[in-house]
Order: sequence, then C-alpha cells, then structure tokens
Amino acid sequence: MALPLSRRTILRGAAAAAAGATGLAAGVGESTAQATSRHHRRVRTTCYVEVNNHSIANVGKYVLESDGRPVFDIGLIFAANINYDGKQAYLYNNPQVQATLDNVRTLVRPLQARGIKVLLSVLGNHQGAGFANFPDRRAARAFAIQLASTVHRYGLDGIDFDDEWAEYGTNGTSQPNDWSFVYLCQELRRRMPHKIISMYYIGPSSEHVVYNGLSAGRFLDDVVYPYYGGYAAPGEIDVPCLSRKEIGAAAIWLENTDPDRAKQLAQWTVRDGYGYYNAYDLQEGDHSEYISAFTTALYGSGARYTG
Repeated sequence: MALPLSRRTILRGAAAAAAGATGLAAGVGESTAQATSRHHRRVRTTCYVEVNNHSIANVGKYVLESDGRPVFDIGLIFAANINYDGKQAYLYNNPQVQATLDNVRTLVRPLQARGIKVLLSVLGNHQGAGFANFPDRRAARAFAIQLASTVHRYGLDGIDFDDEWAEYGTNGTSQPNDWSFVYLCQELRRRMPHKIISMYYIGPSSEHVVYNGLSAGRFLDDVVYPYYGGYAAPGEIDVPCLSRKEIGAAAIWLENTDPDRAKQLAQWTVRDGYGYYNAYDLQEGDHSEYISAFTTALYGSGARYTG
C-alpha cells in the first residue's frame, strides 16, 4: 500500500505561517555559546526516515567531528498505519515497514548499540481510524496493546504518534472526541513503562491533550513541531506537564530547508532552552555538509559521514 508523503504536502503550505511564528520567538539575548553552557543535557536530534524509500540505518552514519558521538539521538521508522476493519482500529505495517522490522538485527540493533533510540512512527491511512476517535477506553486499550506488543516483539524503543491522514468520519467512523488520545497514551504507558512515547504535534490529537484534568503530557516523553522550516511561537505547543526540555520547537526537512535557516533554528533551540530538534527525510549519500549547518549550532561541532 502506498504511503502518502504527508510532510512534503504540509511543507508547501506551511512556510509563510512558520515564518510569522519565528518572529515571535526571536529576540536579542545571550549568545548560543552562553545558552549552551546553561543546559544540563544536549539537545536531542530526532530524525524521521521514509523507509518506503530509504533505510533506517542511515541514521547511524553521521557522527560529530569533535567526539565521534552519533548526530541523531532518535531515529523514527516512518511509518506504520492505524487502519480500520469496519469495527475497530488495527496496526498495519506496509511491506517496507515490515521488512525493516524483520531485519532489526542488521538495521536497528547496530543503532541501539551506539545509544540511538529507534521508534515506530504510526500514521493515519485515510480509513477514518485515528488516535483521537476511539469511542471508549476499551477501544483505546485494544490498540495500545497492539502497539506495545510490536515494540516488545521487535525490541524497539517506543512509539511515535502522527495524527495525519486519518480522515475522521470515513467508513462510518466517529469524529474526534476529548478523551481518546489521553486514554491511548495512558494505556500505552501502562504497557511500556520504560519506553519512549512521542508525539508529532499535529491534527486533532494535538487539540485534545487534556481530559477531565488529565494531560497526555503525563505519559508522553516528547512532542515535536511539525512544520518544516518553522519554529513554534510561544505557547503554540501546549501540552500540560511537559517542559521545554521535552519539546522540539524547530523542524527541518533535510536538504530542502535552507541550510542557513536550519542553523538559525538550531541556534534558537539552544537559546530558548528546548530539548529537541526535529529533522525529516534522511536519505542515502553524504549529507554531512548540510547536517553540519545545524550540528555546529547545537553541539559546537561539524558532522562527519561514516558511510
């Protein structure tokens, strides 16, 4: 089944809005070096890989020139789907995603051995099922069990939610509700107490993160900004219980976002004390010159391609 290249579609319409958001976040203040010295830990760089066309192993091919540490802290297998069988939602892995999972020994374990976390990203699939319209806790629990079982079976480090392309209401499905996403995160956390649960901050799920005083942020490890080339305005990412250290306010599309812009977003990330920097669409080949544009700002070091 063909997977829609959602971020390419989003990017075309997002540039103007993102540019406006950056103006709100920018300001005169301390230097990047000064801001870096205040951090208790380095910014974590996440990287989504379209495994329909490219290998998740690419995430491990870049290191910092200064100390040889991997550039990318988290690699995301993009993407499995939430599908609908006419009665309930179920997890679907297309052939390329399944091939990646079947080859975790050669594709994923070497990354994990170097400290890189590998998550399975889950995306809507035009069938009406999404993270925001489970009718009750029982339905949310059933899907959480599928997610956790996949993580445990293949030895992954967690799950990422991307609430795009669900097309709520299709096939007689319901519209988004207030409780669904919170229940899903809570049920998944119960089954993955020591794994990562992350959120790509888009779609109805991002609009329903609190129910009866309970925030999905209690169960999430991080939330990242979705619009490539953009930077979140103050308060734009609103998930109670998460601090800036659990938020990525910048997003880039590798080799498509201007490298000077990628560097600037990295500088702002450090300056403003955010804990994540989000990159998308790592492909084969040596992209170290481009990647160095933002690693220099984030970590004070260029990047080297190891092949």
